[in-house]
Amino acid sequence: MFAKLVVILAFIANVAAFSPIASRKVSTSLKMGFEDAIGAQAPLGFWDPLGLLKDADQERFDRLRTVETKHGRIAQLAILGHIVTTAGVRLPGEIAYGVPFSSVKNGLAALDTIPAAGIAQIVAFIGLIELGYAARKDDIEAAQLKASGWDQATIDKKLAIELNNGRAAQMGILALMVHEKLDNNPYIINSLLGAPVPFN
Repeated sequence: MFAKLVVILAFIANVAAFSPIASRKVSTSLKMGFEDAIGAQAPLGFWDPLGLLKDADQERFDRLRTVETKHGRIAQLAILGHIVTTAGVRLPGEIAYGVPFSSVKNGLAALDTIPAAGIAQIVAFIGLIELGYAARKDDIEAAQLKASGWDQATIDKKLAIELNNGRAAQMGILALMVHEKLDNNPYIINSLLGAPVPFN
């Protein structure tokens, strides 16, 4: 009886192996060709795990790319600021009346040192920069590209480098903030390598 059952199962398996496979339609969110966009590079290629570009048009993609580039630039400045202030470099003068720059702590702890009016001034200044840049963005970028004298291949390469550096900086500043809050040691890698960095 067992032998007959094995023969029948083997026969069914062989028949199934030669039956036609029904083709199924696969819907893709890459209808606009975003998989070939600048920044879709090895090893991840085009990566949209949250599906933000599902059924998106070119305008939506361009908006998200602008935001990604902006956040990358801000993160690069944040990393630079974090490293420079941790090294002890400070501006001369006062950040607020009676509060010299030299008394401001490093990293997120600076928010505890700066008075509320000082933080409001910083936010207002960043807002003014944002509004001014947004009003002249196209003119500024066109002038910079013209002055560079680069061909399109070089421009695409530089844009890809900027995106990757921005992505790395976003992860880097996130790591610095997390380690600062965990154990007040944002430069933990230095400590692991035997060259700890004094922080706050």
